[in-house]
Amino acid sequence: MEGGRIRGGSTLTQQLVKNLFFGTGRSILRKGAEFTLVPVAEFVLGKQRILELYLNVVEWGPGIYGSDSACHYYYKTSARSIGRQQSAELAAILPLPLKRRPERMTHYSAIILERMRQVGW
Repeated sequence: MEGGRIRGGSTLTQQLVKNLFFGTGRSILRKGAEFTLVPVAEFVLGKQRILELYLNVVEWGPGIYGSDSACHYYYKTSARSIGRQQSAELAAILPLPLKRRPERMTHYSAIILERMRQVGW
């Protein structure tokens, strides 16, 4: 729990399955369907492809879908052209992309950059 708020417990695969097949509605039936599709998605796609798909279907801001669109919107450049700092700022908005802006994510992006450094990125 950060700052008194509970963060979601869904994996990227669960979020991808939800985004691709079920939309934003909440129901126990949707969760059940997700539960059955997640292992299939992980087996068929693999983690790297799941991450790639997720980054290209997630909403990064109001009406901004996909990482390249987000880079053009926030940084006026393509996803291939952004640096480590900008990447970390974008990653920091993903829990609440409709409420957060990359330029305000200095604390979270610093944590992400440190974790990237620790794993050799």
